[in-house]
Amino acid sequence: MLKRLAVLFAILALVAAACSSSSDGDDATTTTAATAEGGDEGGDTAQAEGEGTLAAVIARGKLVCGVSGTAVGFSETLADGSTTGFDADYCRAVAAAVLGDSEAVEFRALTAAERFEALKNNEIDVLIRNTTWTQSRDTDIGMQFVATTFYDGQQIMGNPATLPGLTADSGFEAIDGATVCTNAGTTTEKNITEGAAVNGVNITLETVETFPEAMEKFKSGTCDLVTTDGSGLFGNRSAEVAAGTEGAAEWVIFPTAPISKEPLGPVVRQNDSQWFDVVQWTVFSTFITDENGVTSANASDMMEDTPELARLFGGEGELQTAMGLPADAFLQVVKQVGSYGEIYERNLEGPLDLVREGSFNMQWFDGGLIFAPPAR
Repeated sequence: MLKRLAVLFAILALVAAACSSSSDGDDATTTTAATAEGGDEGGDTAQAEGEGTLAAVIARGKLVCGVSGTAVGFSETLADGSTTGFDADYCRAVAAAVLGDSEAVEFRALTAAERFEALKNNEIDVLIRNTTWTQSRDTDIGMQFVATTFYDGQQIMGNPATLPGLTADSGFEAIDGATVCTNAGTTTEKNITEGAAVNGVNITLETVETFPEAMEKFKSGTCDLVTTDGSGLFGNRSAEVAAGTEGAAEWVIFPTAPISKEPLGPVVRQNDSQWFDVVQWTVFSTFITDENGVTSANASDMMEDTPELARLFGGEGELQTAMGLPADAFLQVVKQVGSYGEIYERNLEGPLDLVREGSFNMQWFDGGLIFAPPAR
């Protein structure tokens, strides 16, 4: 499986994919649960008219971050109310940079339908909910995407016990006549519909509001197949194997080359350039530390290792104070949350077998797309 996944991401660049995206509701979603981790439900998070987001977050003393809440490996709300995952850790990274405290976060669980309105209406400060960067979202609906944190692609999952002959090398021909489940009103729905039409196959598409509902229909046999981003499928399969679901280990994720491009990352409101820069450079700081072999364990020892790291960590020539942040903002990010590699390993590679090596989520000098401009 590890080799297949490495090949999956390596082939992604060659795919002639739809320019819309699927991690939008094609990831696992949940109904709104506006609860603070360790805080009060539905606290006063309103941003005053004309007030910048950075000033609002500092005055409030916490970051309000929109997440999924049920996206395995990306943002999951646990029984004790805490939130874990790759996206959740990027919420924590922003809080560490702005407030010096990675735990000063209120996580808002949002459905695909709710997320953009919540951001536009100032109900959240930033959306980090495995959301795909597309042209319409970047231009039409008032969103602004920062650097991509995870390169993904839509795939399909099926049970070879009910669809004999299904393998990771199967293509659209394998879904002819099948019933496919996914989220309604998402680009996952559009991608699978367009893909079936282009490839001349007939499918019955059954849509539901959230991806967990789609998974339940797949497990019950109501649907032959289920589709969303590859990361979501690997995550859900891993969770079902861990839960002891019969036959889950044999479920097949295909095709090897994903059927769409899904660059995922944080989203902010347009026309707030200071806040955009803060979130953007928080992400870049995790890339730069990863590039230089800096981790949460050795950050203090490597503060002066290179002139770039010295500036990034608050030394001579630092630029963080000019951004409205503490000079050591990005030192706090790596010390409290970690570098990109640590965040990836902790949430995706270790628990879900989403192998980083050989994928586009490697550093630029290792054949990947993880790249940050210089900190100078």
